[in-house]
Amino acid sequence: MRYTIIPVTAYQQNCTLLVCEQTNKAALVDPGGDLDVLLKEVKKQGVELESILVTHGHLDHVGGVAELAETLSLPIIGPQIEDDFWIKALAEQCRMFGFPESAGFTPQRWLKDGDTVKVGKQVLQVIHCPGHTPGHVVFFSEEQRLALVGDVLFKGSIGRTDFPKGDHQTLIDSIEQKLWPLGKDVKFIPGHGPMSTFGAEMRSNPYVGAYR
Repeated sequence: MRYTIIPVTAYQQNCTLLVCEQTNKAALVDPGGDLDVLLKEVKKQGVELESILVTHGHLDHVGGVAELAETLSLPIIGPQIEDDFWIKALAEQCRMFGFPESAGFTPQRWLKDGDTVKVGKQVLQVIHCPGHTPGHVVFFSEEQRLALVGDVLFKGSIGRTDFPKGDHQTLIDSIEQKLWPLGKDVKFIPGHGPMSTFGAEMRSNPYVGAYR
């Protein structure tokens, strides 16, 4: 499986194009907007989109989901159902943050901890990691040692918890109890900014590392 990180919108949110190299099937994870940019990359790589994967319901991660799903008749998979209130409030989020109007949506499949999803023949484990939002999920490829963590964890930081239904201790627990056990060698793609590894964050992240 290969991946391409495509920052979108003024928030420079990391949308990720995941491609199963055995089948040429692909998924877009968190298409927050700039669909022309995303579809240009899909066309450039010559892959077949089969689904949209969603980590959580914040505007910068889901602003393009409904339009993309309708345009290409793609199923929406994720997040966990406790983020439904964020998705239903998309119009309000758009007005509040000055984004173009975006329609809400209902996923074809809500996810829960322990589920799996497929991109072509590649299997991703679903890990429910609340704290930033209550229904946030992480996608993990055991084979690739790669996690797509949305806004749970960043290089040198963690997700905000001051939004409705966010909780700081819950987020810390999600990281330490659900992500760290996956292994220090795991690379992760965050919702914003550069990649890192769990091992590097265990050592030096001031919020969840050895020196906090």
